[in-house]
Amino acid sequence: MQPTSRKRLLILASKLGYQTSSFSAAAQKLGVEVIFATDRCHQLEDPWGDRAIPVHFERPQQAALDIVTAIHEAHEAPPDALLALGDRPTVTAAYVAKALVLEHNSPAVVEACRSKLRQREIFRAAGLPVPPFFSFSIGELPEIVATRAQFPCVIKPLSLSASQGVIRANSVPEFSTALTRIRRLLQSPELQVTREPSLDRLLVEHYIPGSEVALEGLLDDGNLRILAIFDKPDPLEGPFFEETIYVTPSRLPLEIQHKIQHCAQDAVRALGLIRGSVHAEFRINEQGPWILEVAPRPIGGLCSHALRFGPFQNVETHETQEFISLEELLVRHALGLSGADLPREQASSGVFMIPVPNSGVFEGVEGLDQARSTPGITELHITARVHDYIAAWPEGASYLGFIFARGNDPAGVESSLRAAHSRLRFHLAERLAVEHPALSQTKGASSGDH
Repeated sequence: MQPTSRKRLLILASKLGYQTSSFSAAAQKLGVEVIFATDRCHQLEDPWGDRAIPVHFERPQQAALDIVTAIHEAHEAPPDALLALGDRPTVTAAYVAKALVLEHNSPAVVEACRSKLRQREIFRAAGLPVPPFFSFSIGELPEIVATRAQFPCVIKPLSLSASQGVIRANSVPEFSTALTRIRRLLQSPELQVTREPSLDRLLVEHYIPGSEVALEGLLDDGNLRILAIFDKPDPLEGPFFEETIYVTPSRLPLEIQHKIQHCAQDAVRALGLIRGSVHAEFRINEQGPWILEVAPRPIGGLCSHALRFGPFQNVETHETQEFISLEELLVRHALGLSGADLPREQASSGVFMIPVPNSGVFEGVEGLDQARSTPGITELHITARVHDYIAAWPEGASYLGFIFARGNDPAGVESSLRAAHSRLRFHLAERLAVEHPALSQTKGASSGDH
């Protein structure tokens, strides 16, 4: 199942993205040449040694021009395909694909996917189930805006991911408190420097009761292939919405799963998506599935380790070969290589995204050996860096790490994940305020932000 000729793949990704090395390894295994375009500083001389083209994803059209120009000036052949990892590079990828005449989603469609408000408008116009919603400026008075809300409601930024800045409010006082907190987050230097679109507006929608699922899929000519449906067994009822456990296959009745698939297909058709990865989120209750959002990218972080495909047989020897990763499947799909149609493995699998219990400076973790030795656990990665300040939700969007498990059934996988997590003890110290220089002379050196 190796390619017969050397293909070239352009990968657009954040310089700090978890997935970049996994995709690079998958491409290398297949003998595929990779060109990286990342948001690293253009003034540094290839600090990661990956010869990446430096771009600014907040200016997608200029970033696309920079990529195309860099490839041309290097006298290199254009890539045969491209992949965008994470939300920020997706619009740039669409403009690059348009310039290089590669099969991809159009820039206008991908730009619409980057806005929770625009998605809601498109879904409502298509007759898909969405809750009542409206948008407003963060400068408006909370008590005035709250008169338009149906309680309970959820307030969320238009373009942030991983439930960052998403808060449930059950009353006017809670609405006012939530708005003040979200406004502070959106106006923080850490977010302002990202130049994310629409940081000056918020979306309010009626809270949908029920459970949640995530769907991973692949599109070809607008036809959606379901790779996995993940149950989220922990209730996501607020006031914040940090995710924890994903387990597949889903334990929902097949009738409900079919409705989710149909809703997902209708959603991507309404958006106009035609090609590549799709990650979608749904709420499920007695009324059926409610589409929350669709992203034209693969599942984020290290969560892809929960998915394997195959095994496949060597067509010549008929011997069973190894499983392949989601990254390898997506590389094969993008380049039209054989093996892109492999089904997900038959075993159950899952991931525990370790949330931050409280904001603080990460000082370490105990119990790693005990957690790793838990029956069913296949991997455990602590991704937080010691001495870094880690923010909890809703201000935060980064997990402390990821735990993975496999087993004969979803219930067993969930049990293994919970048992492993219970054996971990994280130490987060309070971040000390920076003292005035005059005071630090008498009280010792101050502790700055980490």
